[in-house]
Amino acid sequence: MPGKISLDDSITKYFPDAPDTWKPILIKNLLSHTSGLSEYETPERTGPNGPFNFRLDYTEEELAKKIEVLPIEWAPGEKWDYRNTNYVLLGIIIHKIAGMPYAEFLGQRIFKPLGMTSTRLISERDIIPNRAAGYEMDRNGALKNQEWVSPTFNSTADGTLYFNVLDLAKWDEALYGTKLLKLSSLDLIWNVYPLNDGKPNPAGYRFAWMIGAQDGHKRIEHGGAWQGFTCRISRYPDDSLSVVVLTNLEAGRSNPGVIAHVVAGLVNPALTVPKLETIADDHPEVAHRLKKFLGEVASGADVRPETTPQVASVIAADTSKRFQHSLATLWPGGTLTLVRRDKGVEGQPQWVSTYRLSKGGDAMLIVFGVGADGKISVLGPMPNREYQ
Repeated sequence: MPGKISLDDSITKYFPDAPDTWKPILIKNLLSHTSGLSEYETPERTGPNGPFNFRLDYTEEELAKKIEVLPIEWAPGEKWDYRNTNYVLLGIIIHKIAGMPYAEFLGQRIFKPLGMTSTRLISERDIIPNRAAGYEMDRNGALKNQEWVSPTFNSTADGTLYFNVLDLAKWDEALYGTKLLKLSSLDLIWNVYPLNDGKPNPAGYRFAWMIGAQDGHKRIEHGGAWQGFTCRISRYPDDSLSVVVLTNLEAGRSNPGVIAHVVAGLVNPALTVPKLETIADDHPEVAHRLKKFLGEVASGADVRPETTPQVASVIAADTSKRFQHSLATLWPGGTLTLVRRDKGVEGQPQWVSTYRLSKGGDAMLIVFGVGADGKISVLGPMPNREYQ
């Protein structure tokens, strides 16, 4: 589609009936997750009473209209936050310009030319040889099949693709040359997108890639999670190494990113990932605050008043109960030890701490941070793991 779209186009060019507040949002804001648009994929919005009920089908026009009434949370380019909403809109734009759904366009322009014969749109109805099943764990730790969603939500551009390792190897190889994109376009992808103040966004994000480093070596990567599957591709271009990890277990129970990083270290010792081992805690007041918070969660108290609005928004009823359930065997009575502490980036607390909570043979990790206003602004319970 040469010349048919510009990164500097306002998205109202493609959504002419959108509110005036959309006019400053550019294509590059959608690509870099700096648009300020709200996340459509929240428990409240995708539940039975929400505007994006996962069990119902919608047309692309209906999805766009529903997104148009979502609040804008910050001015375009002012902040970064990953929002699936951005890529839903990008897929709709592809359809408008190319005259075909985004997955069909990718098939014609990328998958077929590269020989990626197994990569395609998700379909639970089609018979697909060697298809893996996605799994989730319920609150009692029992393995379950992935929850069903309507075909609509397996066709949007915020993911929804089947692929395998061999096809991703072909994709990775193409990114080292100019078979798909010219060099100037690749240069745009491999540099961190700046915010309005000229500083790189805190996630090191550009256009669908996170740009960072592992022990001083450049690392370009991205992950995904959907319906009982997780994945990660981590590319180390200066080391001519790429690692792809695919799992068929939900994100809360699998760590494809950690696996990818550790495997890279096994292949190249210069990329060895440090272990999460107990370190001295020179800010014990943070652990004291976390212990108080854990007690409140374990007792079923409403902890949202103690958090920032951003953290409170993700402590939906089911999430809070799931966290409470995971704490049942660990707190009270568990041991809390510090295993990592990082200086917070702009917009975060001064320190972001990672603790291991353990009791008997059970353990979990909790990423935790308290802002200058005393509100909990970083909260991330996750499965226990050995490596950073």
